[in-house]
Parts: sequence; C-alpha cells; structure tokens
Amino acid sequence: MMSSQISQQYAFRAQKRLGLVHGTPCYSPVKGFADPGVPVRTYQYSSDGRLFAYALPASVRIFQAENATLVQELNIPNVVELNFSPRGTYLSTWERPVKLEDGAQHKNLRVFSVSTGQELIAFSQKSQENWDIQYTVSESHAVRLVAQEIQVFRPTEWSKGIIDKLRVENAAMVSVSPGLNPSIAVFVAEKKGAPAGVKIYGLLALSPTPTSAKTFFKADRTQIKWNDLGTQALIITQTEVDNSNMSYYGETSLYLLSAAGNFDCRVTLDKDGPIHDVAWSPNSKEFGVVYGYMPAKAMLFDSRVRTLHDFGSSPINTISFNPQGRLLLLAGFGNLAGKIDLFDRRTLTKLCTIDAPNTSHCSWSPCGQFLLTAVLSPRLRVDNGIKVWHCSGPLVHVQPIDELYQAGWRPTSVDRVPAFPPTIPQAPPPSESVLNGGANGAKTPSAKPAGAYRPPGLRGLATPTIFKREDEGGSPARTGAGSGHGANGTPTRGYGRGSGTPLGTNGVNGGRRYVPGAPSRTPSTGGTGETAGEKKRKKKDAKKGKASAAGAGAGNDVSGSARPSIDVTNGSSRAVGPTTPLTPKESGESNDMAAKKIRNLNKKLKAIDELKEKAKRGDRLETTQLKKIEGEVDIRKELDALVLLTGGGGGGIAAAA
Repeated sequence: MMSSQISQQYAFRAQKRLGLVHGTPCYSPVKGFADPGVPVRTYQYSSDGRLFAYALPASVRIFQAENATLVQELNIPNVVELNFSPRGTYLSTWERPVKLEDGAQHKNLRVFSVSTGQELIAFSQKSQENWDIQYTVSESHAVRLVAQEIQVFRPTEWSKGIIDKLRVENAAMVSVSPGLNPSIAVFVAEKKGAPAGVKIYGLLALSPTPTSAKTFFKADRTQIKWNDLGTQALIITQTEVDNSNMSYYGETSLYLLSAAGNFDCRVTLDKDGPIHDVAWSPNSKEFGVVYGYMPAKAMLFDSRVRTLHDFGSSPINTISFNPQGRLLLLAGFGNLAGKIDLFDRRTLTKLCTIDAPNTSHCSWSPCGQFLLTAVLSPRLRVDNGIKVWHCSGPLVHVQPIDELYQAGWRPTSVDRVPAFPPTIPQAPPPSESVLNGGANGAKTPSAKPAGAYRPPGLRGLATPTIFKREDEGGSPARTGAGSGHGANGTPTRGYGRGSGTPLGTNGVNGGRRYVPGAPSRTPSTGGTGETAGEKKRKKKDAKKGKASAAGAGAGNDVSGSARPSIDVTNGSSRAVGPTTPLTPKESGESNDMAAKKIRNLNKKLKAIDELKEKAKRGDRLETTQLKKIEGEVDIRKELDALVLLTGGGGGGIAAAA
C-alpha cells in the first residue's frame, strides 16, 4: 500500500522552464505545479523524496513533491545552492559572499526550519566546494569543518552552538558516514614532506585517537565513498600532476578502509592509467572499479578486495548499480560515444546495449527498471532533452527541452517501491513522444552505425590488428623497451616497411635504410646472374660516354638528373654515383626526369620568344624580363646536352623551339 502511494517522478530545469513530470506509464506533468515564469537557479529534492525546493532570484519555494502543494516561501535573495537534511527537517542555503557596509562578516550559509520557515543558525562559508553542513542519517548530529577544526552541532538545539569539536592538523576535507553508528573520515593533506592520509573517528564518542588511519603519498586531493552501511570507505587519491607524463589529469590510486580499523589495503589494479569511476553495491559487500587507459577495464571486487568478476576492456568511464543491486551499468560518457551496457548481477551476463550519445547525466529510477539520460547545457547546446529507457533496452519516453540545465529522478526509498522481479521484466509500451518522435523533434537513431572513417583505398579490407582497440581483438597496450611501443606507450606503426622484410642494424631492412618513394633495390636477375639493366647499358656505353662528354663540354653536370639510391652499412650511408648499374626501373625514371626538364626548358624559351616580340612592338620591358632574354644562350646549351643524353628523344621538341 505504501508503494502505491509513491509515484515515480522526475524534475527538469531549463533556461525558461521548470517542470515536474510523472513517470511510467503516463509521463504527464504533475497537476498543480506552475512554472515560476522566471529563470530558476537550482532545484533540489529531499533525500526521502517528500519535498521539492527551487531558488528564484528573490526567494526560495518549498513544495510537497507528490501533489506540488506549496509548503514555504522564504524571502532570501541571491541563493545559489540549497540542500535538505536527510529527513527533510532542515533546508540549507548558500549565497555568494559579499562585503557588508558595516564591515561585519557576511553569514552566507543559512539553515532554516522547513515546517516554520524560521532561520535557525547562520555561518560564514567562502568556498562553494563542500559548502553544506553534513548530517547523520537520523539528524542527531551535524558536522562542519572550519580551519582544521571539526565542529559538531545538535540540530534539535542549534541555539546551543558547538557541542563538541576536534582539531586535526592539515585537515582538508571531512565526510560523515551513513548508517546507525556514524563515523567521520578526515582527509589530511601533504605538508613539508609529511605524507597525506585519511583518519576515521567515531562521531558519537569523538576522541583524538582515530579508529582507523591510512597514510599515503601522491595525494593532493581525494574522494571518499562510503558503503550504505557506513562500515567501509573507498578512498580515491589524485595528484595535480602525473610525474610519469602519462596523463593530463594527474595520478590516481584507490584504497579501502574499514571504519572499525580491522582492515585496510591498497586496491591493486592490473592496468596502468587513471581510475575513472568507483561504485559500491547497495548490499555494501562489493564494489566495482573502472580504470586504465582507454579502452578502460572494469572489475568487481568483494569487501576484502578479492576479484569477483572481470568485465574486460571497453571504452567506458562510468559504473553504477541500480538501487536494488540487481543490475549493473557500464557506460562511456563525456568524450566517449555514449554506449551503455547493462548486466544482470546474478548471472553476470549482458542484457542489452543502449546508444545514448552526448549524454551528460544518467541515473537509475527508484524502482531500478528505468534509466534517465539527459543532454545538458552548456556542455552541448543542441539536442538538449531527456530520454527514458527500460532496462531491457527499448526507449520508452523522449522529451526535447531547449537549453536544459538540470534533470533527475525523485529519490524514493527502496522500501517504498515495488520489489524488483526475479526475472528481467518486459518493457512497457512506449509513450506517444516515442511513437511520434518526428513531431516532437526527437531524432530516430540510424539502424547502421557510421563507424570510423576509412579512406577509399582501405574500404572493404580487414582492419590490421595494430589499429584495433584492445576490446576489439587488437594487441594489448604495452610499455617499455622491446615491446614495439614508443616511450609514451603508443604502438609503432607497421605500414612503413614491408611485412616480410626483417629489420637489420639500426632499424634498417636488410642493411639498407628505407626511404619513402625511393626505387626498389631488388633486381630481376636472368639465368647468367646479370641484370637486364646491365645488358642494356653495355649496348649503349659508347653513346652514353659521348653524351656525358658533350654535357661536360657544355659546362653542365647532368649526373644529378638521376636519383641516387642510399645504401647503409652499419648505420653509415654513402651515395652511389651514376657509374653504378641501374635497374630498368631506375633507367626509365632517369629518362622521365630528363624529358620533364626538356619540357621546362622549352617553356622558358617560348616565354623568351614572347618577350622578344613585345620588345619589337616597342613595349617597355622590366629588368627581370631583360635578364630572362640574356639567359637564352645558356638555356639552349643545357637543352642540347639533355637531348644528346636521351639519345635524340625529344629532339623534335628542341627543333620546334
């Protein structure tokens, strides 16, 4: 009965709109909720889903989420952030700090009673990061970190102020655990060569001696993720700079700490690269990690860091369990393609793959059967909107929204929604927005994926292994000398040399350096061991000698017209002159180059003749044009020498000139 009273609902905030929408099956707006008509700065649901609040430029409004009934309107201007306490008893607001005229401190962090609208307490909080007060699940205690001092309050007695405090040197962040026996995890930053660390204290009996502690280097900042019971915490450390120069985003490490102090260790990962995401299962007994250079690897561990399952490598950077812990999501968002793989946690088999490109936000519905994906501004200013998918794969709802800034499901306790069925449920019929996708501006996904671009000459051929990703059957990334990779881990490209030619000394093929575009040195031999080029050259030795003598008499070095090949012995190179016998291919190339030069010289002579005609007509010539006419004799001498070298070929061209 309780579950029937709670409907699935999601909210969205855009440049000009704010809305509450019912979930499956109707996807209709919540009756009684009116769009404020002015830009909304932020909105927030309470943790139990009972309340909904949003901030306007001049006030904050609080509603009952189920029927959109107004509860309170607080006349507080310039609110940028707001948040509810776990049970929705208190509302915290944060404004940007300003200098007051009387010189007093601006108390920009304020706490209000939701039921009465009364301001209970106010603080000065300069930083927007980690701005809010942290509460225990029962709201029995509230914790705040101020200048390396942990301050503890009793929310029922805000007027009494601080009831307990603890000073921790170099404390940079504090995190309160969930659960009935709350703890505090404090991150201590590095200072003057001393290592960083995380210390865990019992909140109900706060003492200077931590119940658990772990120190580590290479930690400029950290994330602390508690399991739902509050018994263990995953610590993700990160440095600003990666000293190995392998990542732009610093170096990351992962540690597991027990609040009781009976277990702590570093989570050893078998692939180099950053840690992209970490998520606890709702059962608090296992967690998943996505890590490594792309394609990243996903692993499932138990609470003692023993491997439960390896999902392999794929282009992903997000992992998430549904609220019941039955399904697992692996996805690649941001600069990745937006592909979502859903797995059944019981059988560890893939259920489906969803293509949701350009997704900025993705979250599970409270019932665990639906996914909400949203394309948000300002990351992407086109194709903004919300899509709802069923866990079996089909798209069930589409809502295009211009300049969408925020979207998300209404939180609801697992106890207040229907239990997840033993077998994967079937998808409900899609809404009208999907059936009439064109009218609503939704783009129908193409049946055939576009894939990577391939030049025309390589289309229809199998992709070489070196160009394939690791998850597509390509070679795994390796680093270090002798692995065939560069210093930065990039595989060497094998298309520069013949696949069947072994590498010789200093990276050359058979003792000869590979020069792109150079003619092949592999001769075609006859039965006598003499190449065809050598036989042809013997017949023309006399004529070639005469041509060379004529060229020398004209003062021209024609030996440069033939491209010399480059031989390498023990890393040194020497140019082979024209006395080296040429292969037929090289001989033909030499003749082609000579004919090309003859054509160029004839063009110059033709241009000189045109200049002479202009001079005869009385036109005034420039200095450069007169110099061209003066060089006619040298050009004709060079042309005659080339004609003799080619054995008379091209003589007709010279005669015509």
